[in-house]
Amino acid sequence: MTERRLDFSLTVVGDGWVGTGDELVWFLLADIVHENLKMGSDGESDQASGTSSDEVQSPTGVCLRSRVHRRISMEDLNKRLSLPADIRIPDGYLEKLQLSSPPFDQPLSRRSRRASLSEIGFGKLETYIKLDKLGEGTYATVFKGRSKLTDNLVALKEIRLEHEEGAPCTAIREVSLLKDLKHANIVTLHDIVHTEKSLTLVFEYLDKDLKQYMDDCGNIMSMHNVKVFLFQILRGLSYCHRRKVLHRDLKPQNLLINEKGELKLADFGLARAKSVPTKTYSNEVVTLWYRPPDVLLGSSEYSTQIDMWGVGCIFYEMAAGRPLFPGSTVEDELHLIFRLLGTPTEDKWPGISSIEEFKSYNFPKYKPQPLINHAPRYGARGSRFLFLSPQYESKARISADEAMKQSYFRQLGTRVHALPESEPPLFVTAHVSIFTLKEVQLQRDPGYRNSSYPESGEWRSSSASGS
Repeated sequence: MTERRLDFSLTVVGDGWVGTGDELVWFLLADIVHENLKMGSDGESDQASGTSSDEVQSPTGVCLRSRVHRRISMEDLNKRLSLPADIRIPDGYLEKLQLSSPPFDQPLSRRSRRASLSEIGFGKLETYIKLDKLGEGTYATVFKGRSKLTDNLVALKEIRLEHEEGAPCTAIREVSLLKDLKHANIVTLHDIVHTEKSLTLVFEYLDKDLKQYMDDCGNIMSMHNVKVFLFQILRGLSYCHRRKVLHRDLKPQNLLINEKGELKLADFGLARAKSVPTKTYSNEVVTLWYRPPDVLLGSSEYSTQIDMWGVGCIFYEMAAGRPLFPGSTVEDELHLIFRLLGTPTEDKWPGISSIEEFKSYNFPKYKPQPLINHAPRYGARGSRFLFLSPQYESKARISADEAMKQSYFRQLGTRVHALPESEPPLFVTAHVSIFTLKEVQLQRDPGYRNSSYPESGEWRSSSASGS
């Protein structure tokens, strides 16, 4: 897939706002740090002036009268700047604010809020301490780190900026989407640090990914834990799909898990917001093993169903302990799919005979095989798993929202469906973890290699990973 990059020296237009490189970073950062204050799309409070001036005027143009300054508290500051409650404010900052801040009953301008966040330490590389290197890719290196603002662990995704090419558009896309996706099952983006040589995305830290989790338990997971993880995948995906966001790269390595067992969707570099009038997208998406056959055959007209094929493959992998379709090439991948599901015909997949790519491969005429034969751990009740069985036609695939309602999840109780599913008036957490319910716990995995596994249902990690 060709990687396109955006030059930070260019003027960028996005969401109705125009700015240069540094301003773009602050624009994207505007809604990342959040807690209580209701903010507008540009990072100002809904009542703030749209100008860069700190002076606030009434609709008739008459300046509001100055009011008596009252002593500013930490709670005032957290609400005004929409900060998390565990932020450590630098020494002397509150005293300085008493003298320089406009009255707290007046909203901040974009410029004032940006300056305040910067003074606290947001957007600064020295705010974060690098600890261990977790991994390295073509454009980015991920480090385990610690935030001086909260003393919490973070994952630092450091993206190298080339002088001629600027920042990868995947990074800009990831930031622009994640700043609006606030959910217990989606990784949280805390901060952005832009320097001349790099763009660093600061994420919450999670202990490992699903692939590492499966490796740690010898690829023999408790079927109860499979259910708990699958529900969380669907829950995060349902939230994305309702907001017209396609992840387009679901795989075990992009599903992060913390020590509580909370699973979170990560790596939104290939994600797209599905909008009108755009109806076609790149078919160079999704890691090969989790890419649906319609996309493998060149289709670029797809919707949320592209993610649901991957969910079915991951479900099988958790239950069976091995990938469902581990192809080495596009042709090999299609061959493995057809050998299990049967070579598609017009009855199974209307229009397949007219697809040139399909005709050119000239596949043998395979008959479908029962999926249960390849995953004996499904047991006698394997029919309950069929709601996520792979389907050739994208429109035949179940939605994430409908999948969560299946009887397969009945054991988790009814309260998992009653957890907050909309942002409260005062934003604290858009969605609550399913582990806040006492009836939802992880069990010991049969193949878990650590003999000190606690019997309480929680697990501990001996290794670390990041976003």
